Amino acid sequence: MHTVVETLLFQRQWPLYWTEEERGAFAAYIAEHPTAGNVVPESGGIRKVRWGRAGSGKSGGVRVIYFTRNAEGEVVLLTLYAKSKTDNLTGPKLKEIRRVLEE
Repeated sequence: MHTVVETLLFQRQWPLYWTEEERGAFAAYIAEHPTAGNVVPESGGIRKVRWGRAGSGKSGGVRVIYFTRNAEGEVVLLTLYAKSKTDNLTGPKLKEIRRVLEE
């Protein structure tokens, strides 16, 4: 099982989309399944996973952007957004975000 780490951006955003229970359910899932979702092309290994919200299912839910630090046994949650409100983040942009976070 991996340890789940939330960035400040993620901490500010999750209350816009989830209840505390939904957040806990996602954290438990991703800790057990750190390779869930798809690797975003050209992102340096950043993943995007779809997660349903109460009353909306996966297609109307959120997209959670994260990466794993396997040596440390961590899943780092970068951001999340509602598919209906945000365009996809590009791989190069996500790679730059990760680079800045790891400096």
